[in-house]
Amino acid sequence: MAVEELQSIIKRCQILQEEDFKEEDFGLFQLAGQKCLEEGYIAQVLEILENEKNKIIIRSMGWNLVGPVVRCFLCHKEEGDKKEKCLKMLDLLVKLCHPKELLLGLLELIEEASGSQISEILLLLLEPLQTVIQKLHSKKAYSVGLTLSTLWSQLSLLPVPYTKEQIQKDQHGLGQCCKALVTFTRPFVAEVVKNKGHPLENSKEELKAELLKFCFKSLKYPLLTAQFIEMLEENEEDPLKSFATEIIGFILAIGDSLPKVIFQHGRKEKCWNNPELEEEEGSQLAESMASLAYLVFVQRISIDQFPLVLSPLYLLQYNMEHIEVLLNRAEESVSSKGLDLLENSLLRMEDNSLLHHYLEIRNFLTVPQKLVKVMTFCPIETLRKKGLKVLQLYINKLDSQGKNILFRCLLKTSNHAGVEGYVIQNIKNQIDASLKRTEDRKWFTGPQLISLLDLVLLLPEGAETDLLQNSDRIMASLNLLRYLVIKDNERDNQTGLWTELKTIETNFLKPLHTGLNMSKAHYEAEIKNKKETRRESHNPKNLCSVTVGGDNIPNVPNMTPEMQLQVLHSALFTFDLIESVLARVEELIELKTKSTPEETARRK
Repeated sequence: MAVEELQSIIKRCQILQEEDFKEEDFGLFQLAGQKCLEEGYIAQVLEILENEKNKIIIRSMGWNLVGPVVRCFLCHKEEGDKKEKCLKMLDLLVKLCHPKELLLGLLELIEEASGSQISEILLLLLEPLQTVIQKLHSKKAYSVGLTLSTLWSQLSLLPVPYTKEQIQKDQHGLGQCCKALVTFTRPFVAEVVKNKGHPLENSKEELKAELLKFCFKSLKYPLLTAQFIEMLEENEEDPLKSFATEIIGFILAIGDSLPKVIFQHGRKEKCWNNPELEEEEGSQLAESMASLAYLVFVQRISIDQFPLVLSPLYLLQYNMEHIEVLLNRAEESVSSKGLDLLENSLLRMEDNSLLHHYLEIRNFLTVPQKLVKVMTFCPIETLRKKGLKVLQLYINKLDSQGKNILFRCLLKTSNHAGVEGYVIQNIKNQIDASLKRTEDRKWFTGPQLISLLDLVLLLPEGAETDLLQNSDRIMASLNLLRYLVIKDNERDNQTGLWTELKTIETNFLKPLHTGLNMSKAHYEAEIKNKKETRRESHNPKNLCSVTVGGDNIPNVPNMTPEMQLQVLHSALFTFDLIESVLARVEELIELKTKSTPEETARRK
């Protein structure tokens, strides 16, 4: 019945001119053709499409069958004969139909795809799309741009694989789609390249702009979050890294030199004189440029395009903005690239070669603060450790004044006792290095050191400071003070410590004594209270929370009384440790300040 209906419509239209076809004819043709395919009359529909007498009808109306043919293909993709017939029908429609209507029909099919069908339909329709666009002589640039934008929007719905197994399996087809996209885009790039070096006509300039826009979108997705893995099997490569290589190749083929492309970001001048790319800079271009910098300097894609004369410091300066963009992202796959790019940039430099003047550039101070956030908030232990390693590398590259400036900044902004303790340990190391040399000593001795110690040897809230929370910082401060007392004699006073000793005792040592007494008394009372509560309760499985100073201790819910006591005893042990180091410091000060009457008189 469906075949007879379709043949009836065909027979009626065969005697008409193309301009005489009515809107009703288009609708009836589509419905009848769709019904035939749904009922399995695939061979009959193919026969109609192949009939030379129907050429005009198919040219005008055939694009309406693209959707039904594609759906028929998806239904019968496991059946060889039917699948081949569907592919033949699709080829005939692409060959015969008006390209403008056919392009819109194909793009509509791509937009409608969802889930697992996205990659299937993309892979099926990319070659037909390329053929159709090549037939469009007018507005080709617009058609390429519209197509690439539609393809990228659908591609961005596919999850990016992270592990070697996921990449090899390519369950969602992202790797295959990226490879097919390169094949699709290559002839349009070739059109622009053919005229490179000569003034381009407007249509070619527009095509170049659309291609560049797609390339930079691709740098953001999937390449920004992609993990590039070295394949173990022979002749096997990461499809996303291959995609990255091709995309950068396209940019270089139709754009400017690689150094100019990378260093373009953040400048006021226009991007390739292309206003559309400039408009996208705020939302997308910054991340795309950061992704490009990572691919070039860490993955070393097209690194040979960079002049060898560019100094490591010059490259670091331009990469810092890209590094900050990468570290701003919370995803492990992106922030790890920021760490890798910073490490790669720093390893090219000699220690102490990064002059303090560079810290006047905003991101030279914000980037180490981003590293602190990675070290303290990232849930991935390996990244936290990598952040710490890179921060130390950054410290090592700074000159003495730069180190002094950075330490001040981190002490004021980190708000984390562990980080502050780490910085204080670095200050101790720099003092030690300064005392061993004759030049460049002033930033970690004398007045400059004393002003730095004012930030170190104090309790943030005096005697009321939470000593347990700040134990890392306090222990580091006490160890630094102990080192200074041992290393520097009162007579020499190279560090300036002995001049400021009274201030240190007032602002740090005495409040610390008071705080320790208060904290120990409070925790001892809590232990006594818990022991009494445990004796009164005969249920050993009784669960309750730990409170200190009326507040629940976070992250220790449902603790048994024994567990609570263990936590409280651990806190007391920490206080005892602090107290023992404090006592040793005071003992050393007393020994050092014992002097002869002549020395006492001289001091007076």
